[in-house]
Amino acid sequence: MVSTLKRSINPSLKFRLPNLTHFPLCLAVRMWGAVVVGVGTAGWVRIKDMLVPLPGSPAANLCVKGFISRRSLEPHQGVSQISTEEAVSREDIHVAFVCTENVLHEDNVRTFLQAGKHVCVEYPMTMSYKAAVELWDLAQKKGVILHEEHIELLTEDFKALQREVEGKILQEGTLHFTGGALKPGFGFQAFSGIARLTWLVELFGELSVAAATMEEDSGNDYSKMTAKLLTSDNRPLTWIEERGPGLPRSKSINFHFDSCTLTQIPPAPRGDVGLFMQDLIHFSAKLAGQVSAEQLHRERTRVLHCLELADRIQQLALK
Repeated sequence: MVSTLKRSINPSLKFRLPNLTHFPLCLAVRMWGAVVVGVGTAGWVRIKDMLVPLPGSPAANLCVKGFISRRSLEPHQGVSQISTEEAVSREDIHVAFVCTENVLHEDNVRTFLQAGKHVCVEYPMTMSYKAAVELWDLAQKKGVILHEEHIELLTEDFKALQREVEGKILQEGTLHFTGGALKPGFGFQAFSGIARLTWLVELFGELSVAAATMEEDSGNDYSKMTAKLLTSDNRPLTWIEERGPGLPRSKSINFHFDSCTLTQIPPAPRGDVGLFMQDLIHFSAKLAGQVSAEQLHRERTRVLHCLELADRIQQLALK
């Protein structure tokens, strides 16, 4: 089965990591001034990657101008803290990287889009399909790029799995994720775990939701969401997100095809370029007009489809 939703991330994004030891931190020739909103792990990685980008890539045209945090922080590698008000008003800031807790994504994205800034936001963009449609319409109205990061599609293990699945006809399958208890602000599991849902959509095309359940033991910080999905040719897929203290972070699969059964994600070596850097290059290519309108449309279609599925799963699971 071939779907227009498949391969929305360019599989040719492969780069060789150069020696960056003496690369200058901020070149005057860069076109896009950027601010990072939220400086947890992802936010600091975004700052680091913009300070030392891949030479010759579109990311070299980004220059970080500041970061925004609810905490009062000292400058980091020459990058100072600024306020949201300053960031939206400065003419030398064109781009915002939103790296906050999931529940804060929507408001931050809307703030910067309304100010005419391009936005790269960590997944999930919003906690509802309707809000995501509104934000994308706002981006189009303002004539700016809205990009939802999905580094899980850039991992070597996903690419290896995608190659294994290619050309096979699915009969039924299961993807089971386990991990530690969710922290506050991550939202319902269909949204916090949308990376796994995105895997399934990229592998098997457009899906629909047949049923969904939620088991919770709040006293022990345990939860388990089970979603029953169907492919466009009515093949069943089960997606399970299980969270609790002490659970290992892992993904297990059981995909039964017409010709074989896959029970393990194929092992693959780590790539030469970090996942966030790969995403930064892809986003920067959009800013530079190097990504086709067709690919932009495919990505928007896939992102909105996954958020619509997550919305429906939440509705059914919480009935």
